[in-house]
Amino acid sequence: MACFERASPALKDVLLKLYRAEKPMEMDHHLYEFGAVEYYIQSSASDPHQAYLSISTPLLTQDALQSHGLSQYTRETVKGVSSDAAEIVEPAKEGYQLTLRLNFDKIPSGKDSVKVITEISAVQAVLLSSQLREMLRNVNSQVTFQGMYKPIKLVYHPREPFFVVRQPQKIIAVFPMRFKENSDVIIATAFFQELMDVGSSKEWAKAPPCTWSPIPPPELRGELIEDLSTNGGFVSFDILPRHVEGKRLDKTVWSLLNFYAYVKYHVKCTRGFIQRRMRKRLESLVKVLQKASSEEEEQQQIKKDKGCKYMRKIVSKSKNFKRRCGNLSRKIKRVRLRIKIRGVGRFHRQWLRLPKFCSSKGYAKLD
Repeated sequence: MACFERASPALKDVLLKLYRAEKPMEMDHHLYEFGAVEYYIQSSASDPHQAYLSISTPLLTQDALQSHGLSQYTRETVKGVSSDAAEIVEPAKEGYQLTLRLNFDKIPSGKDSVKVITEISAVQAVLLSSQLREMLRNVNSQVTFQGMYKPIKLVYHPREPFFVVRQPQKIIAVFPMRFKENSDVIIATAFFQELMDVGSSKEWAKAPPCTWSPIPPPELRGELIEDLSTNGGFVSFDILPRHVEGKRLDKTVWSLLNFYAYVKYHVKCTRGFIQRRMRKRLESLVKVLQKASSEEEEQQQIKKDKGCKYMRKIVSKSKNFKRRCGNLSRKIKRVRLRIKIRGVGRFHRQWLRLPKFCSSKGYAKLD
């Protein structure tokens, strides 16, 4: 159940189906969820008012599973979940840590029935968180425990263990952070640094102090090398007595159990946001380039049209020039022609004719 919702949606649907069935139902059903969680629901048609729910879940630490079963504190915590409608069966079904007998007759009708069944569907989260609750509720205790400063390794997920270190007046929770992608490491590192900056401000002075370091903190000295090999550093929270008072205890426990899920959710959303921004930016750049290319084509077309118009104008001007030159040449030719005036020929023959002379001497042609 590496998620933010405590109740199992699949288990809730099955229990609501059994509760709202008009006819008795025979059911022998197994449900499997993330984190090696298994639910086994049994219901008989001969006894439709009762059903059995068995739960198998990896425990945070094997110390919580004693020789006779779950610890007394865990049992009391589970009994607090709908004590009228759910009853612990002893011993639990083989292969499961807990078995509950559900009495549908004691579930109120109407909207309250959904609330009660939702609480029953969250019993796995209660079973898991009760182990960490038992550790944190003794943060203010003055009793000296054996190995008080020795880190306790808690495995909420096989690949995501974290450590709880008891110290005087506080408990330190240390989370080794591991990521598959280098881009996730960069986003997570920026997130952790911002988390430290925000946590040190006055507005968040009441929140648990947070520190991040790329190297293991001194409290984990001596732990196995595979538990300390990370690429995202180590995030530590100081849990003080005021953080586990009253109803804050349950809220603090659930926040610590889901810290890995919250970081991965934040990294995934940030990466998606960056990718969307990059795609939008790419689309805007493509639009700018397309607009620039279209404007360039339009300018080239305008220049081409202007060139054609200019050439047509030149051709028309040359034709006009040729026509004018032809008219001028014809006029010049007309000017150059002899002007004919009546009587001028006769005057020319009479008065401008040269006289003829006759020589008395003859001339011989020379050879």
